Amino acid sequence: MSKNIVIIGGGIVGLSSAYFLHKSGHQVTILDKAGISAGASFVNAGYITPSHIIPLASPGMIAKGLKWMFNSSSPFYMKPRWDPEFFKWAWYFHRSSTKDKVKKAIPVIKDINIMSRELFEAFRTSGELGDFQLEDKGLLMLYQSRKFGDHELEVAKKARFLGLEVYDLDHAALQKLEPHVKIDALGAVHYLCDRHTTPTEFMPKLVAYLESVGVKIKRHETVQEILAKQGSIQSVTTNSHIYTPDEVILAAGSWSGILAKKLGIKIPMQAGKGYRINIPRPTGITLPAILMETKVACTPMNGFTRFSGTMEFSGINTFIRKERVEAIAQSAQRYYTELEITEEEKAAAKSGLRPVSPDGLPYIGKSNNCDNLTFATGHAMMGWSLGPATGKLVSEVINGSPTSMDIGPFSPDRKFG
Repeated sequence: MSKNIVIIGGGIVGLSSAYFLHKSGHQVTILDKAGISAGASFVNAGYITPSHIIPLASPGMIAKGLKWMFNSSSPFYMKPRWDPEFFKWAWYFHRSSTKDKVKKAIPVIKDINIMSRELFEAFRTSGELGDFQLEDKGLLMLYQSRKFGDHELEVAKKARFLGLEVYDLDHAALQKLEPHVKIDALGAVHYLCDRHTTPTEFMPKLVAYLESVGVKIKRHETVQEILAKQGSIQSVTTNSHIYTPDEVILAAGSWSGILAKKLGIKIPMQAGKGYRINIPRPTGITLPAILMETKVACTPMNGFTRFSGTMEFSGINTFIRKERVEAIAQSAQRYYTELEITEEEKAAAKSGLRPVSPDGLPYIGKSNNCDNLTFATGHAMMGWSLGPATGKLVSEVINGSPTSMDIGPFSPDRKFG
């Protein structure tokens, strides 16, 4: 049966949900507080990453955060501030960062990433969005020290056990793969299972397709009130309209927790800010890579090379910290020794907010507190990678059909304490 569905949020997750819901015959309206031209879905590394099997909440991460708390250029930065909700989230994060919980999360993360990779490939095969970059060159994990190399080789063993294609490269083999750029690294782990895209190319194409088939996209509409009675949403009020949907999808990224509170639902969430620098000139770089010691991503996109990264917990804001941009630039030049990033390129840096759950897994599915609300948020650094899979799972939830994978681990009602 066709339903009238409102999706709050026009990022990759919201748009993907709209795509699959429309395919199922529903009437879909997307509400976005901005113009669907900026934010995390536009400034990310563009990775589709089955290799990223280790969740952000892993042993030692809180200790690293505390160590780096007073270094605002560090890869994992928690701004010192009095924020009870952040303290609670950090405690949940700590409780989630155990070997046992990470072990349980690994196959779940792998499965949803592979599902999403297949859906990206289906987007391209269908031709509905036109041509877009979807490269299958894999992902390099570059390391300069034996410590980081050995750590990644342990991850690679787990990836191989799960059936992922991965190879070890020494410096000579690495340089043979990237002959046009000088790389300062001992070696790399090469995950051939990964893909990469250009978000600023893909997003407008997906928006154009959705509008062409009748999905309504309401830009610059900020949700002000969500009225619910007896555990069911009756209306959604924005700054300019009132909507009375049958179902609501909450895909508002880092703002999802704030909106959920309007319904009396608490989902632990923090905004993790990331940055990107684009280099719109030839660099010689042809393969995407993670610079392991500095946790910076490098992606050769259509028309430019992007360096992105850092995880900054400083609340919901898009303020650009110049020292963090500089750290990314220095990292790029540390590994790609002949590369120079100009002051103009650094000045044009952008930021985006990733919604981070305490255990590094997204929230996908319905809460027991509201029968016509479906969550689709909390993807941390894997929002781009998991967007299409989340959209398909959301459509299956709404349709009442069996889901393509077990979504129990993604429950918005799961406990962290």
